[in-house]
Amino acid sequence: MNASFRKICAVAVIALTSAAANAASVTVLTSFPKELTDVYKKAFEKMYPDTNVEFINKNTQAAVKLVNDAQLGHRPDVFWASAPDAFELMARNRLFEKAPETRNPAVPPKIGRYPMDDPDGFYYGQALSGYGIMWNKRYFQSNNLPVPSQWEDLAQPTYFGHVAMSSPSRSGTTHLTVETILQGEGWNYGWSQLLRIAGNCAVITERSFDVPDGVNKGKFGAGLVIDFFGLSGKYSGFPVDFVYPSTTAVVPASIAVIAGAKNPTDGKKFVAFALSRKGQELLLEPKISRIPVLPYGDLLDSVPGTYPNIFGVARRVKVTFNTNLAESRRLWVSTLFDKTITSLLPELQATTKSIHDAEKRLAESPNERALALLTRAREIAYAPVSLDPTSAQAKENSSQASGQDNKLTEETAQLWHAKARKNYKTAMELTYQAMLLITMKGS
Repeated sequence: MNASFRKICAVAVIALTSAAANAASVTVLTSFPKELTDVYKKAFEKMYPDTNVEFINKNTQAAVKLVNDAQLGHRPDVFWASAPDAFELMARNRLFEKAPETRNPAVPPKIGRYPMDDPDGFYYGQALSGYGIMWNKRYFQSNNLPVPSQWEDLAQPTYFGHVAMSSPSRSGTTHLTVETILQGEGWNYGWSQLLRIAGNCAVITERSFDVPDGVNKGKFGAGLVIDFFGLSGKYSGFPVDFVYPSTTAVVPASIAVIAGAKNPTDGKKFVAFALSRKGQELLLEPKISRIPVLPYGDLLDSVPGTYPNIFGVARRVKVTFNTNLAESRRLWVSTLFDKTITSLLPELQATTKSIHDAEKRLAESPNERALALLTRAREIAYAPVSLDPTSAQAKENSSQASGQDNKLTEETAQLWHAKARKNYKTAMELTYQAMLLITMKGS
């Protein structure tokens, strides 16, 4: 290598190093998977070659804590996630900076009866999400399973061991799914339905993504998921499909500039890009398969013909999602789920299996006393062990007991755990008695 060539190489290296050092950097805090963030990083950096995008991936609760704990001027620039209750909480705590110049005026003001953007202008809907059931068509065919259309279907005996879901404490999207069921069905029936579905589950997964991944690969037959998990599997070529139950909600996944960010100027550029037509079209890539907030007519021919008519779904759904309610009882709901379902899944599965088996035998050999025992077993096994903490009765009971509003303590959580375990044991004993009566009559 001659001296002249070495000099040219050295100058090139210095130039590249200087350009990298001078490049701006925008930091996006998100719960979204790498399949989505990689696409947006590449497209944004192509449009703004002097700006690098860095993504910090956290679940929703951890992301909110990170913003709260970070010093002003050192926070990430953009928050981008699915959880409307988290955005409501952060806006109320003034953790966002208004950025009206980033909004796309072509975005409708509402989806169904739900506002697309924060009324005070702190955050903006960027994609639309609903909650439902995805299933593997080959798995269903092999196991001779009927196609589900409602949450209640997954509680039926035929689905025992074929279902998967995550926990609301581990996943913001699962929390929204659970809250949708509770708000749509009411606290008591909603929890009964969740317990019966969970009793049919093969597993409560560590991460929300493990559910669609397992369904895509045929490890599970069906899963409770946010729609883009089901749609991305379908449009990426997996033998899966997705359905919105009638008890569902359609809400925006939102995006916002964080107050006290390191680089709010480029943060606003990223938000504006995500809301632009180009940013909306990226959502339609098969491995992402999210639903844009822009009307399909504004996206030319980018939308697949079989894509859900989300605005039509929003007009039909039974639930107008209440973000304040969801946020106010988030910890209560997630703790109750973990204490009565996640940590006691083997007991719940065994109880559910015994009830299914006894009901099948009872159908073959009717017995009134056995029927009464089984009815009681179901009531005990699938009853919520806690009142809705936002109900008047719960607040009155708490006030009388302690002189203050409902507070979740470790003692309360352990009491739920113990009560649920006792309920499953009692239900098993009643089911065993019922089986004895059926067997004695049959013999």
